[in-house]
Formats: sequence, C-alpha cells, structure tokens
Amino acid sequence: MKLGKIALIALCSATCFLSCNKDDNNDTTIVVEIRDRDEQQEEDKALLLDYFATHYYNSSEFDALTNPTIDNLKITKLVEGTTTPADGTLLSESTILDTLEVNFADTNYEYYILRLKKGGGSLSPTFSDNVAMRYEGTTLSNDIFDSAVNPVNFDLTTLIPGWRKVIPEFNVAEGFVENGDGTVSFQNQGIGVMFLPSGLAYFNNAVAGIPAYSPIIFKFGLLQMAQNDHDNDGIPSYLEDLNGDGEYTLNSSADADARDGDDTDGNGVPDYFDNDDDGDGIATINEIELKTYNRGTKKEIEDLVFEPGEVLIGIKEEGDGTFTGTTSIDTDKDGIPDYLDAE
Repeated sequence: MKLGKIALIALCSATCFLSCNKDDNNDTTIVVEIRDRDEQQEEDKALLLDYFATHYYNSSEFDALTNPTIDNLKITKLVEGTTTPADGTLLSESTILDTLEVNFADTNYEYYILRLKKGGGSLSPTFSDNVAMRYEGTTLSNDIFDSAVNPVNFDLTTLIPGWRKVIPEFNVAEGFVENGDGTVSFQNQGIGVMFLPSGLAYFNNAVAGIPAYSPIIFKFGLLQMAQNDHDNDGIPSYLEDLNGDGEYTLNSSADADARDGDDTDGNGVPDYFDNDDDGDGIATINEIELKTYNRGTKKEIEDLVFEPGEVLIGIKEEGDGTFTGTTSIDTDKDGIPDYLDAE
C-alpha cells in the first residue's frame, strides 16, 4: 500500500491474514484433525529450542544503528560444523530472548520474544487495541509466508492469539517525519521478534504457506496505536475483559455466581460488543462516570481511597511504566459498578 501521512485517527479495525484466514483468490484454509494441545505444545517447544540453538542474528550490525527497522534484522542458520560469527549472537545465548508463559485453551504455553527495541513512545497497546505495524512472517525453515513493507492497521482482537500476548509488551514509535516522496519514517519504534508455538498461531489450520501444527516467527515493528471501544459504550474495550485473561470469552455457566467469562448478562454477546452490559435495559454509556488516576506503581492505585459511590473497574500499565486506574459510579455502593449491576 502507498503510505501517506499516518495519524491516529486513521487507525481502524482490520481483519487480515493473521486472524484465521486469508480470503483472496489464491489462499485457502484447510482444517485437519485436531491434536491434543498439551502434546503438540511439547513438540513445538522442542522445535523452537532447536531453532534457537542453530540460528543467530546480526546483533553487532543491528545494535550499531541509531534508528533500525525490521529490514535491518537478519536471522541466519548456522552452517553445520561452524561457530557463530563474531558479529552475531546465537539466539539460544541472547540475553534479550525472553521466555513467557500463558494459559490458553486450557493449555500452558511457552512463547518467546526477542526484545530488540522497546519503542520510544509513551503509549503501549493493550490486547484489544488498534495498532499500525510492519511485519514479516516466516516458518522455522525461514520461508516468508507474509509481510507488510508499508505500515498496516490491525485490530489486535482479530489476529492470532500470539499477537495479543506479544505486541502489548512494546511501546509505539517516538515520532515520525514525512519524507519528500510522500512516505513516512518512524523514529525509535518498538521492534521485536515473536516465536510462537502452533497453539498460539494457527494450530490445526493449514494456511497457504504454513502447514498445520507449525510454530511460526514474526519480525515486527510497532509504530502507532489507538485505544479501542468496539461497541462505543464509553468503556475502553480492554476494561471489558472481566476475567483478565487477555481474551474475550463467553460465560461457561448459567449460574451467575459461577460465570467466568466476559459476558455479564449471559446473553451470548461479550461485554466489549454489548452496549447494555448488564441487560437492564439502560445503555452502558448512560450508567458510567469514568475517572482516571495515574500513579507510579500498581499498588498505589490499589491503595487509593475513593469517594463513596465510586469503584475501581480496571488498572492498566502505561508505556512509561506508570499505572492508570479507572473508576466508575456505584450508586448502591455494593462494590459493583452501575453498568454491570442489573439490580
């Protein structure tokens, strides 16, 4: 795509190749037999660890650049019987390759992030926000299956799970300048590489260029973000993740006391897409009065004493390391905000 001036107001929700399917004339998704997730995770982990032990990146060259992009990052397979070049770093020996864990689909997953640049901007997206990105996706055989040369806008809720886990770990770019040819250059963008087991990627879906049950890799540059409110009810979408798992799930029980999903009124619509979250006939936007408090630590937010009839509904870590707490009104002072309280 030809990129002109990028502004946050231009960020929009976009369903793309990374969701589940790439819907064009040349690409199809083939569903195959579903394997046990725990067993597949162990296989994927072994494949990824072997990849780290046999591939290096051009660390010296990359680190020497004042404003690198993903184009400057090269990951290379070691020739058998040789050692890592002096100007490179074996992935398995890198101090910036982190192992993270998450429970997804009742399975404990390990995934990995090469943290090249945090990003110099003050903003960091949540799992439900819109982002402007550049990226390149490859298999463990280093075959490229998708890429974006110019920035593309994504709604993270439409992408594979791994993106929702990884991208919030980075900050947006510090700024951008317009070039004479109508393009834009970003300064100090968030740059990393995610190494995902198939369970946080396409799992049993065989997508064009990616066999089923394939661990995959994405190089990415995080450029900009915009906060999402999918149902325009006045509550930012990230605050409607009621069970705090970074995913939107429906209730698993008809018993209101046993519900563990993100659908307060049990009507089959997660709160982030429901403009009457508690189903009391009053629109959510008419039952809120939001206030925010920014402090240096999460505990400082948790220790705040609020006014009577004011209740904390969520805490977010900002890109600068501070924390923002959001409150809303609780008319009957029962500890439940009005917009989630049908009584």
